[in-house]
Amino acid sequence: MNDAELKSTLTINNTAIRAEFPILSRKVNGRNLVYLDNAASSQKPKAVIDTIVNYYTNEHSNVHRGVHFLSQLATDKFEEARKKLAHFLNAAETREVIFTKGTTDSINLIANSIGKTLKKGDEVLITEMEHHSNIVPWQMAANERGAKLIVAKVNDDGSLNLDDFYNKLSSKTRIASVVHISNALGTVNPVRELAKAAHEKGALLLVDGAQSAHHMKIDVRDLDCDFYAGSGHKMYGPTGIGFLYGKASLLEKLEPYQGGGEMIAQVTFEKTTYNELPFKFEAGTPNIEGAIGLAAAIDFINTIGMDRISTIEKQLLKYAHNRLGEIEGIRFIGTAKEKAGVVSFLVDDIHPYDIGAIIDKLGVAVRTGHHCTQPLMDKFGIPGTVRASFAVYNTFEDIDILVESVKRAVNMLRK
Repeated sequence: MNDAELKSTLTINNTAIRAEFPILSRKVNGRNLVYLDNAASSQKPKAVIDTIVNYYTNEHSNVHRGVHFLSQLATDKFEEARKKLAHFLNAAETREVIFTKGTTDSINLIANSIGKTLKKGDEVLITEMEHHSNIVPWQMAANERGAKLIVAKVNDDGSLNLDDFYNKLSSKTRIASVVHISNALGTVNPVRELAKAAHEKGALLLVDGAQSAHHMKIDVRDLDCDFYAGSGHKMYGPTGIGFLYGKASLLEKLEPYQGGGEMIAQVTFEKTTYNELPFKFEAGTPNIEGAIGLAAAIDFINTIGMDRISTIEKQLLKYAHNRLGEIEGIRFIGTAKEKAGVVSFLVDDIHPYDIGAIIDKLGVAVRTGHHCTQPLMDKFGIPGTVRASFAVYNTFEDIDILVESVKRAVNMLRK
């Protein structure tokens, strides 16, 4: 199927959606911006920007502690954001949703709290495709307690080797921590099945959902994961805000990650008792505007509809693979059957940084490098990749410009 035939079978009409993102109208190096670095951070719709401006203009105060009008108003907005997020994730209870700085902070929270309970001989199971933020915290916890970090293999196509994962689950496994969608490969992991297998061995499952909450409907009860971590800035929300979902029965048993204001019930010099969920894990003044902005981002996602978002991104992925495949010498890294909106590639022996630098001059923003997955790049024997990642506001024209820009860069670099 040629380009014209393929495009005729696809049906993206997201002009109205694009109009909601002010930054997409700007110029970069004199050219229209083509933003394809969404796996790193998505752009923000006007509704999110306006919500944050309105909060600081009309609603700002500290939360939970004041009896005056603004404090009560800010508290109501903050807790309404928590309720909206709990509904978005289909959590059983609002208190199962903890606001954090982001996915990394959420994983560190659980690694620190679970880490306190690890003992020599215990095992933590991860995979070769994990982001550094789902490797390093577990290394630290395991090293501190004398536990062992076990790593499940990835197949050559970038899919998880399920047999290896299941074989490495054992009675020694305390927790498995896996990515839902790989930021480097786009691979979608079957977390429902992984949770079932972990539970059969008496282990817990944490899901790194940094790349999934804006690509697909998330139902934590259906997945039956024990913990689920996400970041607001990936899902059209502000930076510096994220969330941790945890089953209440588990969170109640865990020790707090940090100490200070908000997470206490009573403090004396002899003893401190901790606050109830979710506040036990939210020490200090929270990112109030971030939570309220994240709620606005969830409204934005819900207005479009996750089914429509998923359809648009699947069409973009299909078209991108087809068009990029025209480039002589291209090698795709990550061709699993179940994929989300990420295309990673190399061309001949050209360094990905060189391609990225040249196409930036043409107004195209992609990510180059190891994508915070150095062990995965080592597995494939490569320094990194060029990664184009898609969002609901991207178009076929964006991909056409990407392809022509890469072709131009490759021709220059080959000479």
